[in-house]
Amino acid sequence: MTAFPFEIAATDGAARTGVLKTSRGDIRTPAFMPVGTAATVKALTVDQVAQTGADIILGNTYHLMLRPTAERVARLGGLHRFMRWDQPILTDSGGFQVMSLSKIAKVTEEAVAFQSHIDGSKHVLSPERSIEIQADLLGSDIVMQLDECVAWPAEEARAAEAMRLSARWGARSKAAFGSRESQALFGIQQGSTFEHLRRESAERLIETGYDGYAIGGLAVGEGHAAMCEVLDYAPAMLPADRPRYLMGVGKPVDLVEAVARGVDMFDCVLPTRSGRHGQAWTREGPINLKNARFAEDDTPLDASIPVPASSLYSKAYLHHLVKAEEILGQVLLSWHNIAYFQSLMAEMRAAIAEGRFEAFRREFHAAQRIG
Repeated sequence: MTAFPFEIAATDGAARTGVLKTSRGDIRTPAFMPVGTAATVKALTVDQVAQTGADIILGNTYHLMLRPTAERVARLGGLHRFMRWDQPILTDSGGFQVMSLSKIAKVTEEAVAFQSHIDGSKHVLSPERSIEIQADLLGSDIVMQLDECVAWPAEEARAAEAMRLSARWGARSKAAFGSRESQALFGIQQGSTFEHLRRESAERLIETGYDGYAIGGLAVGEGHAAMCEVLDYAPAMLPADRPRYLMGVGKPVDLVEAVARGVDMFDCVLPTRSGRHGQAWTREGPINLKNARFAEDDTPLDASIPVPASSLYSKAYLHHLVKAEEILGQVLLSWHNIAYFQSLMAEMRAAIAEGRFEAFRREFHAAQRIG
């Protein structure tokens, strides 16, 4: 399966930069995907998201199937038309949210049955239904297999059980997906923090065969050091000629360290969630705009980022908006944070292409501080 050509332009150690080519546009890698949970990247218009340099966004199957329902989105022309985003969209399978958000979830070999966290209504999500929602009703460009992600810490036996169920669900997901020229299907590696389970998962995924491969089951509480320990071996278990996607990650330091270990794609709600709570991510680390030391700081967050939220508005003004609980403060900080994450990815792409990624990595860590 190679629905979308993946061209690796340069490598520097394990880090690599390239392009995943889709019918709706190229995705430059390493890539960060802003999360559009319910057909919106929170607080931003799609034009603002595009202005940050994002090539692709992520939508959440669980939330969309409950509200406004995938069937309604399909009747309105699919997810791209519904939210007016004409570039690629990746949708998750819905499995993680089912396990973490639903009031009651019961997992069987056939499917997961759950009650909506919104109104308590009952639903069943199977591998086949997840594919139908993502590929047929929402019209996603990149579709994820349904998997079971266990909480951390996980006992080895429980992690193995979930990994093997995910492998079987992956095979069913692929059978339901079939062959599609304009859409791609990604499989998901599981196995918690157990290396031999990650290897078994990778072998099962490769046997089934996917357009891309995700690393799941991390960023669930294990911490940065433990995540990096898994990433020391997990990406290399997956095919080198296909994109590798680390799900639900993360902080800038997570992104830099994961790229150093061979990861190509990321998503996380952190930029917009931080923005809604007065936090801005910068080259020196996160800063809290609620802090009184910014009350008369007339400098912008980052004059080098060509987005108004980053380069035109002063920290003093942003401090005022946050303290006054004005909605514009949330908008501008969310916009800046997404733009900063995109700037970070662009800097890593350039560093890899120029053979100076390790120098970039050292400089990144040296600049970090907590403000």
